[in-house]
Amino acid sequence: MKNLITGLFIFTSFLLSSQTTDYSVSSYLEEGVKAPNTHYIGEAWLNSLLTADEDLDYNITKATFRANSTLDWHKHTSPQILIYVDGEGYYQERGKEAVILKKGDVIKCDKDTEHWHSSTKNSSVTYLAIYGGAQPTIWTEVLTQEYYDSVAEKLRE
Repeated sequence: MKNLITGLFIFTSFLLSSQTTDYSVSSYLEEGVKAPNTHYIGEAWLNSLLTADEDLDYNITKATFRANSTLDWHKHTSPQILIYVDGEGYYQERGKEAVILKKGDVIKCDKDTEHWHSSTKNSSVTYLAIYGGAQPTIWTEVLTQEYYDSVAEKLRE
C-alpha cells in the first residue's frame, strides 16, 4: 500500500510539472519595472498585469510607491478602481479633502475626475489600478513637495 501511495504521488507530481506553456501567465508578486521619473516625486515601480487589447477593454497595473512618493494631479477617460493591497497611501480628488487609504481599502474614481494618490510620508504603498481602454493618463498639474507635505501635516500620521 505504501508503494502504491508513493507511486501515485510521483505520478501526480509528474503530471502537474508537465503542464503545457500555452498560457500567458504574469506574476502579481513581481515588483515590476522602475517607473520613469515623470509625473511623480520619489520612487515607483509598475507591473502591468493585464493590458487592454481588442478582446479586453481594461488594464490592471500593480503600482508600488516607496514612502514619501507621490503622483501628480491627473485624470482618466474611464473610471479608475484602486485596490490597496499593502501599506498606506494618500488619495485626493480635486475640491475634496485628502484621506488615508490602507491595505484592504477599495476606492472608485469617476472618469474625468482630477485626483492624485501616493504613499504616505512613513509607509510604502502597493495598489492595483484598474482602468479602461488604451487612452493615456491625462496629467493636469504638478503636485509639489510642499503641497504633499501640507497634506501629510493635516492628516498627521
